[in-house]
Amino acid sequence: MENKYLINTDGGARGNPGPAAIGVIISKSDGALKKHYSEYIGSATNNEAEYRAAIFALKKLKQLVGKEELKNVAVEVRVDSELLERQVNGIYKVKEPEIQKLFLELWNLKLDFGEVNFKSVPREDNSEADDLVNAALDKEQNKLL
Repeated sequence: MENKYLINTDGGARGNPGPAAIGVIISKSDGALKKHYSEYIGSATNNEAEYRAAIFALKKLKQLVGKEELKNVAVEVRVDSELLERQVNGIYKVKEPEIQKLFLELWNLKLDFGEVNFKSVPREDNSEADDLVNAALDKEQNKLL
């Protein structure tokens, strides 16, 4: 496939559950595009935030690419959540009801693209997305002060 995208996502909560945010970096493999997104998502667990980051990323990529091109798009989603990666790749079962809902939403989004692969990366290889999460949490925290 000629349209290849790399996505790094991270979600985090301060407390579990607690104030949570997501960080997403979408880039085209040829370097023609690089977008950064971060957003405060309210109270969530770390796992919910990880899923919400991946969902946000695929929705955003759909907007960037356009519906008519989606089936020609290959995506690698890099996450530092081993749980999310192993659940989406069918290694672990999804037992928690709230995560089941998020899993289904992510799975259905995945079907819109030509190819979507989820890859677990070490936290240090995902620091840019992690920085976006912390920036969104810090910004929200400063609003409350």
